[in-house]
Amino acid sequence: MGKLTDFWVFNDIIRPFLDIAILSFLIYQMYKILIQTRALQLLRGAVLIVVIYAGAYLLELDTLRWIMNGLATVMVIVLAVVFQPELRSIFTKIGQRDWFKSSSGAKPRQIESVLNAVDVLAGRRRGALIVFSRKMGLKNILDTGTLLDAELSSSLILTMFSFDTPLHDGAVIIHNGRINSAGCFLPLSEQTDIRRSFGTRHRAALGLAEETDAVVLIVSEETGAISLAYDANLFYDLSIEETRRKLKYLLNSREEVVVEEENSFA
Repeated sequence: MGKLTDFWVFNDIIRPFLDIAILSFLIYQMYKILIQTRALQLLRGAVLIVVIYAGAYLLELDTLRWIMNGLATVMVIVLAVVFQPELRSIFTKIGQRDWFKSSSGAKPRQIESVLNAVDVLAGRRRGALIVFSRKMGLKNILDTGTLLDAELSSSLILTMFSFDTPLHDGAVIIHNGRINSAGCFLPLSEQTDIRRSFGTRHRAALGLAEETDAVVLIVSEETGAISLAYDANLFYDLSIEETRRKLKYLLNSREEVVVEEENSFA
């Protein structure tokens, strides 16, 4: 009886629970990847095709069903071609993601060091590009710049961006509270609906946010506006306080904040 009871408990209680828990975890992770890669358009298109096909099947619309059957293979190829950047980004994130590791956090003091420097740079209209890495590795980006492994400080950031040094035009990469590399080159965004007034810094920040889960802080050289790029979106002209709240939330600082998804131009 004991073995039969154990088998019944596992088969009728534990097994369904595990099935639902694992499936829920995978769906949640896939949803986060879709949000970060802007692939929701792909998902909507696939759902629409399934709904049309299901409607044709249930209502016995033979002509429409015949057309859908004939176009099924072609549709897959068309979707793969049209959404090639999104699909590439999805598989890149799946391959690089550590599913059980939490984001590398940042202490409030480190965030303040960056914001103090950014506030000064914005007032002087000096452009800056600062990347906070999270779960995904950025080795290919780090290798394009000068490796530093330096302690994070406001003075160091000001030194790199306040003057026309060789590191001024590239991006600074911050990970685990340290400046890993400077003068790094970022991939430009492939989006076509970006404001024409946005310069190379904003396009580069958005490009990295499309391909990775990094958070990129931008200071405009023309206007002094402060912006953030993350999850394939660009949030333009934020105040220091808005930037502080978003960074603390995105970098898993202990302080709980509510992120307002306003000023999005993506």
